[in-house]
Amino acid sequence: MAHYSIKELEHLSGIKAHTLRIWEQRYQLLQPKRTATNIRYYDDADLKNLLNVALLYQEGYKISKIAQLPPTQVAEEVLKLTENELGQEQFINQLIVAMVELNEVLFERVLSRAILQLGFQQSVRLVVYPFLSKIGLLWQTANITPAHEHFMSQLIRQKMLVAIDALPVQQDKSAPRIVLYLPEGELHEVALLFGHYLFRSAGFSTLYLGQHLPFCDLLGAVKQFKPDYVFSVFTTPVFKVPISEYLEELVEKTTLRQVLVCGAMLQYFPADALPEKVTCFKSIDEMEQWLQCHTAEEAAKK
Repeated sequence: MAHYSIKELEHLSGIKAHTLRIWEQRYQLLQPKRTATNIRYYDDADLKNLLNVALLYQEGYKISKIAQLPPTQVAEEVLKLTENELGQEQFINQLIVAMVELNEVLFERVLSRAILQLGFQQSVRLVVYPFLSKIGLLWQTANITPAHEHFMSQLIRQKMLVAIDALPVQQDKSAPRIVLYLPEGELHEVALLFGHYLFRSAGFSTLYLGQHLPFCDLLGAVKQFKPDYVFSVFTTPVFKVPISEYLEELVEKTTLRQVLVCGAMLQYFPADALPEKVTCFKSIDEMEQWLQCHTAEEAAKK
């Protein structure tokens, strides 16, 4: 059973902690438990009910009316709402509920609906990435287990693979070529898969090598495939040497036009700390802008 603080509920629901305290005192909407040392906490049932309450509240329901409903009826009202188009926060909240419950049917339904309503690329931008950002706090406080992480990441991965598979493989031999991989020890594949989708959508000839690729095998693939670019994601501190040294060696041992990178480990890297041929994307927007400029440049050459 997970234990959530009121600040964690604020982070996940979008409802300010002081508002939650008012709701708790005035309407008994939340009923905190206490540890053996008398510290207040909330459990999974509280989180799921609050996420549903937040959804109704954001849709204009009065909190005094919501508070009169048992959690089962609150959930029923949410289901009625989902018959219409959902907003970004509604999608995200429902994904959190599905993850906490390990409810594959709900997770699949919400994610599929987001893709149908928003399109794949916008769903990743507006729903999947904000969802992953919100639950990042839960990794830190151990309220999410490896089972939760594997459950939701595999379902997201499946959606991305379907979207990539729907794109045509580039046949034009003059198309820009790119190798996509994760360095040795790196296993978080969602961002790499999204990159694969974006590059293939932009007309690149892609070679996807996936997770945990040793440096020597990367060099071998680059030598054989002869790409213009490589793309990688640096999420976890798995390196025995500084990332800047790793990238410097990659630049020195290849004839790549550019090395394209992103990820949490690079978020606060100053641009001048990276080799000249390395481009670091700090956001999806930056990556999409780079692709737009690249596509325009390639079109101008023809």
